[in-house]
Amino acid sequence: MGRRKKMQKRRERKKPEDQNNEKRGSYKDIVKGNEGFEKYYKSQNLCSDSEFSQFMQTMLQDLPAAFRITSCRGQEKGLLRCIQEKLDAGKIDAFALPWYPNKLAWQLNMSRRDIRRTEANFQLHNFLVGETEAGFVSRQEVVSMIPPLALDVHPHHTVLDMCAAPGSKTAQLIEALHRDGDAIPSGMVVANDADNKRCYMLVHQAKRLNSPCLLVTNHDASAMPNFQLVKDGKERVLKFDRILCDVPCSGDGTLRKNPDGWVKWHPGNGNNLHGMQYRILKRGAEMLQVGGKLVYSTCSYNPVENEAVVARMLLESDGALTLAEIQLPGLKSVPGLTKWTPMSKNLEPYDSFEQVPELVHTQMRPQFFPPSEDVASTLNLTRCLRILPHLQNTGGFFVAVLEKNKFLPWESANRVCESPGEESQEQEEGTAAPAMKKRKIFGFKEDPFFYLAEDDETWPSIRDYYKINSKMFPSVLLARTLEGRKKNIYMTNETVKDVVTLNQDKLKIINTGVKVFSRCSVDDMTCDYRLAQEGLPSIQALITDRIVQVRKEDMIKLLENDSGTLPPKIEEFSADLYEKLKDFKMGSCVLEYKDDQLEFHLVGWRGKVSARVYIAKSERIHFLRLLAADVSKFEVNKFENRSDLAAAEELEIPQDPKE
Repeated sequence: MGRRKKMQKRRERKKPEDQNNEKRGSYKDIVKGNEGFEKYYKSQNLCSDSEFSQFMQTMLQDLPAAFRITSCRGQEKGLLRCIQEKLDAGKIDAFALPWYPNKLAWQLNMSRRDIRRTEANFQLHNFLVGETEAGFVSRQEVVSMIPPLALDVHPHHTVLDMCAAPGSKTAQLIEALHRDGDAIPSGMVVANDADNKRCYMLVHQAKRLNSPCLLVTNHDASAMPNFQLVKDGKERVLKFDRILCDVPCSGDGTLRKNPDGWVKWHPGNGNNLHGMQYRILKRGAEMLQVGGKLVYSTCSYNPVENEAVVARMLLESDGALTLAEIQLPGLKSVPGLTKWTPMSKNLEPYDSFEQVPELVHTQMRPQFFPPSEDVASTLNLTRCLRILPHLQNTGGFFVAVLEKNKFLPWESANRVCESPGEESQEQEEGTAAPAMKKRKIFGFKEDPFFYLAEDDETWPSIRDYYKINSKMFPSVLLARTLEGRKKNIYMTNETVKDVVTLNQDKLKIINTGVKVFSRCSVDDMTCDYRLAQEGLPSIQALITDRIVQVRKEDMIKLLENDSGTLPPKIEEFSADLYEKLKDFKMGSCVLEYKDDQLEFHLVGWRGKVSARVYIAKSERIHFLRLLAADVSKFEVNKFENRSDLAAAEELEIPQDPKE
């Protein structure tokens, strides 16, 4: 009998009362606390006895909300001014995180639930939701921001995020890639997740940043296939400069925001995950470049999921991997443990594997136990960081940075390990591995990606219409269909193009590229494609025609008009803009705004008698805020319907443990 049929029969056998018990109850009815949790972590000596009561008291409190300003969209200074104005007016109660660069991360003195459920905060809620949707803000737990910072990504790096969904850390990695203000850096971020459905959540989150350097894949991280890449004219196996292993974990560091996890907690949760966590870390180490950095992180306090996994990897690497110091001035943490006491699911402690009864050997493995004192001193486990909630009123987290100094014992310069469990195959140094058997693809099968040929008939009309600089080659543009008219045209950088072209047959690619052109056939137009706002930052510097400079009052008028059918006529604008538009040919264009403090470019449309901006509502409100315009007409107070509020108050949606 197939697995699907077995699951169906199991659901059918459930009693009605069992099904009712599975329904989520009221948030108010959740009992916070767990005696087993307290016993387990008191024995691990995460902190001093005098601090432990403070640790537990903080664990029972709601988690403060936090958000981060996107650093690569060019409007961070304007958003900081908006936030400072709200602080001065007493509209928000927040502070900048002292350890996050340039005051771009903020912690609120209220929980996410307080923001959603309090009428006094409805404007703050609208601000956070709207700016997040537009991609200028990310709502993210404070401790979740640490691993990407510790990875120290630069624009030329190839970066792999092995367990990326839902994508807030991936967004940080993309921002780091664009840190120098380059719209098209040479590096790339590969965001992978094993869960097909969560991959699409990841796409939604990461695509808000509109980067041409992102590739989303769907693979089991512990068996990630090798990537091929052309380097120095030869096809080679790609080794990544930076790798993030934010592995699946028991998630007890998130209990402050997911209190329904208290009743489910027991040590067996962490014990059961150790093996998978180690396999993901091992595969990450294999795919890492010599001289590269790997961050291993979890949202768990459990040393079996943290130090035990790191120590096991360090010992098996035989000196190829070492722990590095993490420097984030202002961040309060405790060092990694060198001793811990594993326990069975029933909270039975064991000091060594020899004490474990044979019947429990399936639950407790030798690798769960700490190394001897002499060995532990050589591993420098104290260089790991553990974030405890009472230190800075946050969630819990564990972070370790590993540096690769040489090849792992089971790999070498002339060997490549295709995936764990497979025998390494000899080959000539620096060349690609022999062809492997094609892997079976599970889940939804995406359409293939086709890059435009140099002589593609679509390109000349686009190039000539917008007078695009000759530095831009059509070979980095792609579509999802090979024949017929292309609905949308996307863009990647050269590195992503090489990876997609050489690996499309063996990788399950979910998404890549940023949309730069969209088909829009209109009479009297010589080009069938309009510009797309998503890709405008990537190509704006290469466009030399159809650019209109717009003054503040005219830009506000354009942004305030939210009618898709009645855009303002060109006679309604200032004399300056009217003169620019009256002889301007109909079609897509770039609207440019610039003053002493602010500069941005928007996709516009010159109609027969009118003009309008071609952007989403959330972005429209964002730019109005930056221009200090009135956005009250867009504000929605959901509390006006009290019956809806009362119904919503009864239920609370748990947050993603990885966020």
